[in-house]
Amino acid sequence: MTDDGVHPPDLSVVVVSYNVAGLLRRCLASVVRSLGRSSLAFEVLVVDNASADGSAEMVEAGFPQVSLLQNRTNRGFAAATNQALALSR
Repeated sequence: MTDDGVHPPDLSVVVVSYNVAGLLRRCLASVVRSLGRSSLAFEVLVVDNASADGSAEMVEAGFPQVSLLQNRTNRGFAAATNQALALSR
């Protein structure tokens, strides 16, 4: 349990995306559906590396339970993963 009295999630899922809106939608739908059936408390973090295909807007509109980080440039997979890990609970 964290200092603020809130239990941290059992699982943090990190997804890094770049111009893959269709695949990202399917991925998030599957993750949310599958983990929603479990007894695990979970969080999902998506880091969008400056996609130009509407990926970030799709996440915002279709998956409000997902935490979205939007980079202004493509920072690469490792840097984006580290961004999300730093914010995960």
